[in-house]
Amino acid sequence: MASPTANTLSASHITGLVLAGGRGTRMGGLDKGLQLLHGKPLVQHVLERLAPQVGTLAVNANRSQLHYASFGYPVWSDLQAGFPGPLAGLQSGLAHCTTPWLACAPCDAPLIPYDLVAHLADAIAEAGAEAAIAVTVGAQGRQRHPVCALLSRSTRDSLDAFLATGERKMDRWFAALHCVEVEFPEEHAFSNINTAPELQRLEEEQ
Repeated sequence: MASPTANTLSASHITGLVLAGGRGTRMGGLDKGLQLLHGKPLVQHVLERLAPQVGTLAVNANRSQLHYASFGYPVWSDLQAGFPGPLAGLQSGLAHCTTPWLACAPCDAPLIPYDLVAHLADAIAEAGAEAAIAVTVGAQGRQRHPVCALLSRSTRDSLDAFLATGERKMDRWFAALHCVEVEFPEEHAFSNINTAPELQRLEEEQ
């Protein structure tokens, strides 16, 4: 049976993946996804926003796996050792997911839009693309957010080959795909919390 195309896509065709596999270097080595915002771990905010948009959900994590598992979703570690970056998390997601499409979001973006996946899927359908990433335009110019993406499981071979060369840059891999950029109006929704002061600032703003 042919895989559903984006214009026949429903939530049941999509696995959501929250990327929480980093070192947390700028957070002093702490596990970013488990830092609290309004009394809830950052990863929980992202899970709650992404869950209604997809059919099934998982977390990519390379430490604190039992803690991440306590949220009730499968935990998938990178297939490569050494914290090679978010593309390694995507690789694990593509290897494990059983749906035709994979949607991803980072654990440190607790304000991601509730319609993120729908808009990415619409753009893929219109362009006949195999991937879509979020883009915002603001004071810093046009910003790509490749960690907020929807991609076909068929891209797995391409990603495996890309990582095998030692490459790690997300933008470079997405540039090799038939990928569309989808503009979202609210730049703040894609804010990443990388440091303790940024987390404190968001706590005070919300």
